[in-house]
Amino acid sequence: MTEERFEVRHVPGERRFVLIDREAAGGEAEIGEEQYHDVAAGEAAERIFFHTVVSEEYAGQGLASKLVRAALDGTIADGFAIVPVCPYVAAWLRKHEDYADRAVAVTSAHLQALDARQ
Repeated sequence: MTEERFEVRHVPGERRFVLIDREAAGGEAEIGEEQYHDVAAGEAAERIFFHTVVSEEYAGQGLASKLVRAALDGTIADGFAIVPVCPYVAAWLRKHEDYADRAVAVTSAHLQALDARQ
């Protein structure tokens, strides 16, 4: 997604994927984000997605879906399982069954990990 108007970038130091409008007035602008928290689950690594947002002025363009798809693709490429705490991510996964084998059910341990994050 680098030559399109909208680009998703991973910002690992901030534990989020950001949605950029490359043609916004005044230059590039961040218009959405997907926040996550990584946890270890035995030998596996899991990425808990807990917040998705896209600016209201961009609503109805399918951009939240574009953001989630890019975030999940990056997560899978990095070797993480997907933990869909965010209601939008959970709903998106139900519509995209090809990602089902990479998702794990949300547990109380996942919710506790979110509460304990710094």
